[in-house]
Amino acid sequence: MTMKHASQRIALFIDVQNLYHSAKNLYSSRVNFNEILKTAVSGRSLIRAFAYVVSTKTGEEKPFFEALTKLGIETRVRELQEFYGGAKKADWDVGMTVDAIRISPTIDTIVLASGDGDFLQLIEYLKNRGKRVEVIAFGRSASSMLKKEADEFIDIDKSPRKYLLKK
Repeated sequence: MTMKHASQRIALFIDVQNLYHSAKNLYSSRVNFNEILKTAVSGRSLIRAFAYVVSTKTGEEKPFFEALTKLGIETRVRELQEFYGGAKKADWDVGMTVDAIRISPTIDTIVLASGDGDFLQLIEYLKNRGKRVEVIAFGRSASSMLKKEADEFIDIDKSPRKYLLKK
């Protein structure tokens, strides 16, 4: 297992919906994405940081997207799909996976900010190609297999004051 060192090239992939809903349901709070970014980088060389977000018809989320961009995080935006009967969907799992695989030849470490167990195969793929994979998520809502497979699991639940915004 490789360790963190200053010359490591990293890419951060933030599953905004996953972190948003965990923070809301567990703490009635919001995520401090600046702290997520700082923890992910940890003195290493950040190559790219992506946040996978969902836009709505009202556009009320635009200031949030702009705030992410000001932090140096690139936003990947998908429109919320609304189906007949009221069901809504905005799934970024495949998009995040494709982007991670695409960038993996140019980086040493992938930091995945998500507790979604659907990323288990991505972690296995990246590790089989010699990449270090770190996961930042809420331990209480993260997939146990995801926590186990990652080279390092950073549990937001252990430092909620650091990773959550004050109301």
